[in-house]
Amino acid sequence: MFIGSMKVQFLFCIAAALLVAAYGEEDDNDGARLLVAKLIHNKYLVENMDVIVKYTVYNTGNAAALEVEITDNSFDPDNFAHMSGELNARIDRVPPNTNVTHTVVVRPRKPGYFNFTSAEVLYRRKEDAPRLQVADSSEPGLAYFTSYKEYDKKFSSHVVDWAAFAVMTLPSLAIPFALWFSSKRKYEKLSRNTKKH
Repeated sequence: MFIGSMKVQFLFCIAAALLVAAYGEEDDNDGARLLVAKLIHNKYLVENMDVIVKYTVYNTGNAAALEVEITDNSFDPDNFAHMSGELNARIDRVPPNTNVTHTVVVRPRKPGYFNFTSAEVLYRRKEDAPRLQVADSSEPGLAYFTSYKEYDKKFSSHVVDWAAFAVMTLPSLAIPFALWFSSKRKYEKLSRNTKKH
């Protein structure tokens, strides 16, 4: 008897879960649904060099997202110089099943670790929505900004270094060559003089 009532309770719980899932799916599909990715496009992060931050807004819903506002407060003016793009961007409309990108260029002022946090996104799910929907972008996470001196050491063409190397090795090559050339000329002179007699 106890086992039979457990089966009924179990079946009732499954039916309730399916109804809640079906109702929740209908509610979620009604209007716009935004997925926002925040990506850093640089291979190397270096102080005083541009860092390209790209925000991609995907609308996976069945209605246009309206009054989309992207706000990124993670780039503190003490640590970053704002070069181009808007850290507080506004997109009027993102149609369903499309994406929109927004790019910002910042320049780090000093080397060290920095945690790239998410941007906040506000949008209206449909035209008659009474309030704004709040979302967060993805977080690129912790990154290390190399000092320009280290980066230059590793990736520069080292023209000055090669020029200094050439100047330092030139005497060790030029002096033996000069000695050989002068002795060659002496022997050629001697061989010409002996052939004439």
